[in-house]
Amino acid sequence: MTNIQNGKYQSCLKRAWAIYALITIALIVVLVLFVAEDNEERFFFAIMPAAAAYVFRPTERYLGKLIFKFTGVSKPEENE
Repeated sequence: MTNIQNGKYQSCLKRAWAIYALITIALIVVLVLFVAEDNEERFFFAIMPAAAAYVFRPTERYLGKLIFKFTGVSKPEENE
């Protein structure tokens, strides 16, 4: 049972990171296409949201809480 739960949790975790990456990419596209006025701003808006998304990425604990809240799949216990 733990293997199945671990597989479901890992699947949800991958999906959560994919959604996080897609939101970051969408933000970059919007900033570059609609907000930036010159090449310098386009370059800045292309790089800085990705760097900020990396620096302020959610922790594993926070993602675990969100996964449990939206899917009901909890992180399996780690037994050493």
